[in-house]
Amino acid sequence: MGRAFEYRKARKMKRWGQMAKTFTRIGKDIVIAVKSGGPDPDTNGRLRAVIQNAKAANMPKENVERAIKKASSKEQEDYKELTYEGTGPHGIAFVIETATDNQNRTVANVRSYFNKVGGTLGTSGMNDFLFNRKSVFQISAEGVDADELELELIDFGAEEFEFDEEANEIVIYGGFTSFGGIQKYLEGKGYELKRAEFERIPTITKELSEEQMADVEKLIDKLEDDDDVQNVYHNMV
Repeated sequence: MGRAFEYRKARKMKRWGQMAKTFTRIGKDIVIAVKSGGPDPDTNGRLRAVIQNAKAANMPKENVERAIKKASSKEQEDYKELTYEGTGPHGIAFVIETATDNQNRTVANVRSYFNKVGGTLGTSGMNDFLFNRKSVFQISAEGVDADELELELIDFGAEEFEFDEEANEIVIYGGFTSFGGIQKYLEGKGYELKRAEFERIPTITKELSEEQMADVEKLIDKLEDDDDVQNVYHNMV
């Protein structure tokens, strides 16, 4: 397995295991998608992607439909997408993506999490260059000619392919701006799309001892437990 795949898999396992919090985060993704592109998934590619992710996370269909309906109402508050960057224990770089209806609350909470573990919440752009933002798609490998698929998708901006033998799935990485083209191709060809989203993959990673990793995990846990936090990225391995 490649480094990017192992990083993604390790980072996702814990987050997606927390079902209730996963549903909360997907619910916010639905609101943001509906507010930006409307409630019809046929004409809103971002919403289609969120619905696919909800299905992969075993979120009940009625929950998804209720979230779309609620997001379409005037009573639903907007969520503002904000990104924070900081340095955790042992010099680990963090980029945190949030969706919030109260910016003051969110930044105060995130800052407190860093302070409690001896880290520092920094300024915008301090760590962004340490990560490549990628389009990531996960499809079933059943009946798929991987070589042919790779040749086809290169023209749409795909850059890297990983095969998850245990899950019998293919993970496709592409450039940030290639999301729409890859999504359209996979949907048009009828591939079983398990997941479609953006990720930040670290370009430089830092190895820590088990004891040091435990220090960093304390910060990760605090961040991921916050309802305003959507994604936590770091360069620890």
